Amino acid sequence: MFTGIVETVGTVAAVRRERGGATIPIRAALPSGPFVIGESIAVSGPCLTVERVVAGGFECFASAETLARTTLSRLAPGSRVNLERALAIGGRLGGHLVSGHVDGVGRLRRTEASGSARELWIEAPGDLGPLLAPKGSVAIDGVSLTVNRVRLPEFSVTIVPHTLSATTLADLAPGSQVNLEADVVARYVASILAGRGGGLTGERLAALGWLDEEER
Repeated sequence: MFTGIVETVGTVAAVRRERGGATIPIRAALPSGPFVIGESIAVSGPCLTVERVVAGGFECFASAETLARTTLSRLAPGSRVNLERALAIGGRLGGHLVSGHVDGVGRLRRTEASGSARELWIEAPGDLGPLLAPKGSVAIDGVSLTVNRVRLPEFSVTIVPHTLSATTLADLAPGSQVNLEADVVARYVASILAGRGGGLTGERLAALGWLDEEER
């Protein structure tokens, strides 16, 4: 698990395509210490494994599934990526619980100035809409943010000056694609409300005494 608080921005050194995916060497140094082989690290959202530690950074492998479902397939030498190590038990949860499992790819529609901050309007895939709520949480390219407004298929977030300077979000332009991960709590609530496995339907809530006839 991660928190969506980016530790540093790395630079892609190369993308070596091979059967089943791609090996991606990344140049970076983390303030929390050297990389460790086998550790999990969020690379602009998706959770990847450090396969090899090299001078000035590390190498990770992105499977064909990851490449197909995220923006990592568009990485090229020189691309900047947000990096975050997995959350240590007892560490600060400065953002929100982020699994590193991307739900879909969104697209930046427009940017609006908001003082020294920026408000970004993102178009989300249709199946992500029910998981977005005003003042709820969302991870965009691995960055924990608060949802401002939801006008499906779009939603907005505000990027404060520190986040603009410490992540790759300042690099985005209209049309840019971004990795989106909904709040894990919203994911499970949606699953329950969908009635999977005899889940929490309106009739079930009424039977338990949580809804009256007008609310059913």
